[in-house]
Amino acid sequence: MTRFTRPHIDISRLAQSRAYKSKGGGQRQRIQRIRDEHGPQLIEDYAKAIEEAAKGRPVDVERGIDPTGVVLEFELAPRSGPANLDRTTEKTRQGAVRVDENGVQRVALIVPDDKRDVIARLLEEYTYGDLIGKEGDEKPPNAGRIEQIEHIRQARFETFWRDDPAAIPQSRQDSMWWGVWCFNDAVDAVMNAARRINCRVAEPDTYLRFPDVTVVPIHGTQVAIEILLFGTLGIAEVRRASDSPSFFMTDIQGDERAWVDEYAERVIWPAGDAPTVCLLDTGVNRGHPLIEPALFDEHVDSIDPGWGGDDHHGHGTGMAGIALHGDLTAPLGDTAQRDLTHRAESVKILPPDGFDPNAPNSYGFITQSAVSIAEINNPEAAFRSFCMAVTNRDRTGAEATSWSAAIDQSAAGAMIGDPEEAPNRRLFILSAGNVRDHEAMDAIEEPDAFPAEDPAQAWNAITVGGYTDKTEIRDSGYDGFDSWANPGELSPYSRSSYLWSVRKSPLKPELVFEAGNRAISPAKTEAVAGLPSLSLLSTGADVTQSPFEPFWATSAAAAQGARMAAQIAASHPDYWPETIRALMMHSADWTGPMRAELDANNKTGRTELVRRYGYGVPSLERALASAQSHLALIAQQPIQPFKQNKSDVKFNEAHIYPLPWPTEVLEELGEALVRLKVTLSYFIEPNPSFSSAIDPARYQSFGLRFDLKRAGETRTNFLKRRNLEERRDGDPKPTTPADSGWLLGEQQITVGSLHCDVWQGTAAELAARNALWVYPVNGWWRERKALGRANRKTRYSLVMTVETEDQTIDLYTPIEALVETLVDIKI
Repeated sequence: MTRFTRPHIDISRLAQSRAYKSKGGGQRQRIQRIRDEHGPQLIEDYAKAIEEAAKGRPVDVERGIDPTGVVLEFELAPRSGPANLDRTTEKTRQGAVRVDENGVQRVALIVPDDKRDVIARLLEEYTYGDLIGKEGDEKPPNAGRIEQIEHIRQARFETFWRDDPAAIPQSRQDSMWWGVWCFNDAVDAVMNAARRINCRVAEPDTYLRFPDVTVVPIHGTQVAIEILLFGTLGIAEVRRASDSPSFFMTDIQGDERAWVDEYAERVIWPAGDAPTVCLLDTGVNRGHPLIEPALFDEHVDSIDPGWGGDDHHGHGTGMAGIALHGDLTAPLGDTAQRDLTHRAESVKILPPDGFDPNAPNSYGFITQSAVSIAEINNPEAAFRSFCMAVTNRDRTGAEATSWSAAIDQSAAGAMIGDPEEAPNRRLFILSAGNVRDHEAMDAIEEPDAFPAEDPAQAWNAITVGGYTDKTEIRDSGYDGFDSWANPGELSPYSRSSYLWSVRKSPLKPELVFEAGNRAISPAKTEAVAGLPSLSLLSTGADVTQSPFEPFWATSAAAAQGARMAAQIAASHPDYWPETIRALMMHSADWTGPMRAELDANNKTGRTELVRRYGYGVPSLERALASAQSHLALIAQQPIQPFKQNKSDVKFNEAHIYPLPWPTEVLEELGEALVRLKVTLSYFIEPNPSFSSAIDPARYQSFGLRFDLKRAGETRTNFLKRRNLEERRDGDPKPTTPADSGWLLGEQQITVGSLHCDVWQGTAAELAARNALWVYPVNGWWRERKALGRANRKTRYSLVMTVETEDQTIDLYTPIEALVETLVDIKI
């Protein structure tokens, strides 16, 4: 049996910074047009669209509605890539971008009245100007901008709508809350106009502010929103304000009070400054003997002081029990002493009965407010993981919402009030959302039909799904019932990102924890949720009548994930939140049934399965320590991805690591199989606007990737293949050797702020794969120069795990010894 008793090996000092220049991603394929047909058609389209838009725009001078421009809709061909139509010099402004199922983009473009002729002139030059370029590769003037355009027309309300079309009210006179995404320099103008036309505008402290836009909740009719759209020219896009929460609530189940007292006496309770799990939920009843010693009264709070901090429903207390103790079934059944190394905090984010419900547009703001309250109440906490099992049942999918982006912003330390220097990074653990308890069995037979719910798509958070090992039904009255899932399979409560766009969404959930099982009736028609024997056991809100309750679904799974993060922080106080996230991935592995499916598929099929199972079930033992045949190398490093010289922003640096592989030991092992798992973790600053749904690089502030030297590749070729700065005039073009052996492959893990893959090969091959790049890719810090972020520094965590099948092989000792010898050796 592998014994994980050795400290992880720190290789941070091995990072060598090198000036970096990207080799680029190749030129975009040109869309070939017949100019004599395409040009005149666009000229006619443009003239007609300008005329109709000018004629149809709202004008009400007395109420300050007097637009000085028009809004057009540009339809782009499917192969156009991310829209980039606006130009600062032309004072045009790009708004919402929508993409249909065929890849056709429809882009809102605001054109000032005094700049109409600029676009007209571009079209004229394209249509009638002399061809330019080298002989044999000639093209019309402005071809790069014009050839992608299919049609130009007057913009409509639907041009700005970035949500489910079915959510638009049937009548344009029906009122609702709208999420109005305003350009940052136009917020006051939009708000003032909205009030003048009798719309209700939410209070400013509920707005969410991002680099390009501010999300303002406005209540009014569609007619009113159209007046604001076309009358102020200050709105980028419109969505529902519908961050309404839902999560699984437990039935009250009890047990004997004596169990509580006996177990409480066996717990070694944590110190006051221990790491914490901060629960954003329904509150917590801290009077429970299994909670009170680990939850100070001053750390129980609410976003509304009138709500009180107590648990008005029971869900938050159940979350607290799991977050502190895990599934209580095992510890209650033994007599061992339990050492609790972390504490709990609670900020109630859901109103109790008798209070108005939260505004449906407010959950991004509420989440950030709860974060601030927790940090003000307990500024001395060594670490906290924020745990939230609240999801929006009305929204699924990978596209960023104001809620998910607010979580990404909080994780990156980029909330309003956060310091720009040394930002306070935060770790969030979210549930993927549940397949509802009362769904009919025939409706839930296909688990992939239930995509993860908002805000599970947040890039910087760990999203948790569920698996189950609970299959034995012991509850009376259920004779003849079977369990839905077999041991090690996906929990029938869990959602996935199986249906999300592969190239535009991160792999979610990243991890799965025990979430319980359902029971199936003998007739195979009924699926029963919440049976105690198929659930976890947690603390009940009513300690007198029911001190224990069954707890299940991805709420239970998320609470376990937050608990694990706090346990790692308690053991390794020097680890960053990015590192703890990476270690949780590093420690995870798939169960037998999951691995059987993975092994039977190609890379694309395996990626789809990872969208169901994540990287598997994590192990606290593996996360905390290494073994001689299963060891982790860890680096925590700052990096500056870009640099600005006057108006030019370029890539700045990449890091290269010489890897401390013991060549002689590995070559002696020869054909013996080894596994190398690489996890790169960092937090991006989000910019959830315009083309971010089409091109993930528009959402992220920066991106990082890793590249491992190939086995048959010289180190010189490796350096020059990845980094143009390493090349000199006259150098032969580097080759790009095949990179086989990866479970998923580079193309499958490009989206998100966590990149994880597993390579398997022979020991001899690993010996030759002895260098690794960490290099930057594009983001809005580089592209949006006017926002002034180009010279910012950030940081990342890199975790590499080496594992041999033969547990008697000692790789740890020679690798540890080699680290010191490589520190001062430059590549």
